[in-house]
Amino acid sequence: MQGRTVRRVSLVLAAATALTGVAACTSPDSSDGPGKDDRAAHGRSVEALRSAERATRRAGSARVESTTTMGSLMSMTADGALGWSDGITGTLTITYTGGTLADTMRRLGSTSMEARYLPDAYYARMGEKFAEQAGGKHWIRYAYQDLEALAGGSGAHLGDQMRTTTPNQSVKLLLASGDVRKVGEESVRGRPATHYSGTVAAADVTDPALKKQLTEAGVTTETVDIWIDERHLLVKKVEKARMTTGRMTQTAHYGDYGVRVRAQRPVLSDTGDFEDLMRKRAGTS
Repeated sequence: MQGRTVRRVSLVLAAATALTGVAACTSPDSSDGPGKDDRAAHGRSVEALRSAERATRRAGSARVESTTTMGSLMSMTADGALGWSDGITGTLTITYTGGTLADTMRRLGSTSMEARYLPDAYYARMGEKFAEQAGGKHWIRYAYQDLEALAGGSGAHLGDQMRTTTPNQSVKLLLASGDVRKVGEESVRGRPATHYSGTVAAADVTDPALKKQLTEAGVTTETVDIWIDERHLLVKKVEKARMTTGRMTQTAHYGDYGVRVRAQRPVLSDTGDFEDLMRKRAGTS
């Protein structure tokens, strides 16, 4: 029973943690037939977002604060720093604040965990009660390629999401929205920023890669709002999506671009491998 609990929690955590950086997947929707002025405004928004994507990508790293809610499954916060110059790297502190996943984590002794992202794998540090059920090991290692073993074919999507949890990816994907528009000038944490917004229905997506991401995530419709500062850097994003598992909402703030990021690989003797847990999931150990 303990082994099955460990494996079940490991699977859920893989899916939940990927959502700390779910990127907006948007696509054209030209049903309204925009006029000349609308097309001009759209063109200006696209050019501004292209500048933002380039500037954010070149920055290479940033501090991240996010909150995510996914139906009754969970609500959580994430706080830390991520880098993306040479593959995803960084460390986040993830705290489950509500939902059934928080209840499960509470029974395991802690609702907070450390998450470390390295180019080849993601590591999650669990509490002492979990370690007691996992042979004394506190860390779970998720090799991105091994996530393809997840049920329902969603593993490849989770691996992709973990490797693309970067602010420039959100801007890049919003550029695919045919209805992306400038909302106006606003203030984000006391600093001036320009607000852009876009919407997509999964049924209208024509880009195969984006359609696959939406389908595997169970997204039916999604709205994306982003705020760009005077340096063309993304400082805030809000995503709202209707998924097959419930409504997902995420708000993220980015700052301190160019910050030095470190993510040390946990000690091997204190690490359990997700792939091994998956191999044993049909057993009774």
